[in-house]
Amino acid sequence: VQSRFQLYDGNLVEGVLIPTEKRQTACISSQAGCSLNCKFCATGYLEKKRNLDFDEIFDEACLINKQSLETSGKKLTNIVYMGMGEPLLNYQNVLKSIERITAPDGLAMSPRRITVSTAGIAKMIRKLGDAKVRFNLALSLHAPNDKKRSQVMPINEKNDLKSLVEALNYFYLETKNEITFEYILFKDFNDSIADADELIRLYRQTPVKVINLIEYNPIDQGGFAQPSPEAVAAFMDYLARHRVN
Repeated sequence: VQSRFQLYDGNLVEGVLIPTEKRQTACISSQAGCSLNCKFCATGYLEKKRNLDFDEIFDEACLINKQSLETSGKKLTNIVYMGMGEPLLNYQNVLKSIERITAPDGLAMSPRRITVSTAGIAKMIRKLGDAKVRFNLALSLHAPNDKKRSQVMPINEKNDLKSLVEALNYFYLETKNEITFEYILFKDFNDSIADADELIRLYRQTPVKVINLIEYNPIDQGGFAQPSPEAVAAFMDYLARHRVN
């Protein structure tokens, strides 16, 4: 269930309620627009307008919680910072919004039920470790080597996989929080068994608990296509046979 929120200055951001049998998850935004220009992401083709203030982020979560109660009678169980924008480029407001969401007079949600997703800024991942944050982290990986990742995510030029692997290990050492790889499958780009092999090698260098495989949802500008169901099944099966969660 998708919602569009209008901010006080007229800017628009989006949030999504994702209901399943066991969970009611809110996906919320941290910026209006985005500056990272990831080639597969619709938000990446928008101009970054501004960071959201912490109370605007908190209000998103409250409004989606209200929507969840109205549609299912259930409160939110999880929150993911996977909407518009890069959360670690709005560091202070994101952390302050999580303080409010987890406060007894906020939504009283456990930080273990909150995941912040990043396109990969190594120094900020380390900063989260130094802060001993209690929420989970997801890295938007989307390619198993630097050459391919730089093609779709310009941020990789300054935050290569070696630096990100080191930062993730540091984050885990300092926090013991759960880490996930997000991996979108694009047809004939990163969906081969050779790609799966490289992904497994990367996975084994980190404390990553699970790889979240996502079928690409095409956008007009991206130039990518969704892989065939057979390619997705083969990729998943190969990971499973090599003991990857």
